[in-house]
Amino acid sequence: MSDQGGQVRVKVSGLRKLFPMSRGVFRKSVDFIHAIDDVSFEIKAGESLGLVGESGCGKTTAGRILVKLDDATDGEVLIRDAETGEMIDVAAVSSKEEEKGFRKNVQMIFQDPYESMNPRRTIFDIVAEPLVVQRVGDAPERERRVIDLLRLVGLTPPGPFLFRYPHELSGGQRQRVAIARALVTAPAFVVADEPTSMLDVSIRISIMRLMLELAEEMGVTYLYITHDLAVARYMCDRIAVMYLGKIVETAPVERLLEAPMHPYTRALLSAVPVPDPTYKRPKVEIEGGVSRAVNPSGECRFLHRCPFAVERCEVEPHPDLYDRGDDHLTACHLVGPDGSWAGAERVALDLRS
Repeated sequence: MSDQGGQVRVKVSGLRKLFPMSRGVFRKSVDFIHAIDDVSFEIKAGESLGLVGESGCGKTTAGRILVKLDDATDGEVLIRDAETGEMIDVAAVSSKEEEKGFRKNVQMIFQDPYESMNPRRTIFDIVAEPLVVQRVGDAPERERRVIDLLRLVGLTPPGPFLFRYPHELSGGQRQRVAIARALVTAPAFVVADEPTSMLDVSIRISIMRLMLELAEEMGVTYLYITHDLAVARYMCDRIAVMYLGKIVETAPVERLLEAPMHPYTRALLSAVPVPDPTYKRPKVEIEGGVSRAVNPSGECRFLHRCPFAVERCEVEPHPDLYDRGDDHLTACHLVGPDGSWAGAERVALDLRS
């Protein structure tokens, strides 16, 4: 994908989202789920950033905050307006007119194509609704725009699809409609929340290829949320690995997959099958699953699942993201300033045993 001169499209700084746990009618909440805790990243124009991690790590919450479906507890989200070129503070978007302009510039493709559409509305109404809200063109112009978008996303000929209802379409066709609806206002930034995870394997690649082609053709910047590193490799320019509300590693996609530094990234990568029976990938065994981040203590979030943890990991605060060179950032006490990893000898022993 092109970077359109390297201009930053999205800038997230110190983002936090806390969900209070119920304590009763007359009692104030003292326990909070730290869904997102001090997350920062940037996405350049025309770039695709993959946000990767297990279910419950905060990926979707981050995406919803970026499109203003949820409000952040703290931190700043800036998104560049495609028309004015100014960075817009998402939290400051309050009036109806401001929100209308924001929605034209920023859209979201949801995970479930069966739940994200009104079953009582036709495909034409679903795709045309953003144009109606934004008051774009008259009725004939909107119809032409919808037909063009349906053709662009591969629903051809578009005529027979216009007045069908969602239940008359397959899952892949519904997701193509969802993509058309998201792109009909020509947004500059799109959050795609696992858009292929609910689809059959046989049609996932066609949807991913479609999204890449549309990004190139329309200059769309993506935040692509997924739990699948193979999908992230195909779709993204860079990957940010998220664990329990924090980003633990980020790098250009090929660099991260070839030389992962954080133990959690290594564990994720070791679980990806390789179509080569002679290849032996270093195994990283971790136990359990992502727990709820209720009032988490200050040490490394991955401490209790990390097979390489040392005393330093227990007594020092969660490490910050540090640049190890070549735009490769890692938050781990075991990784040195030069990218050397203290757990390398233990992995070598595991391979020999």
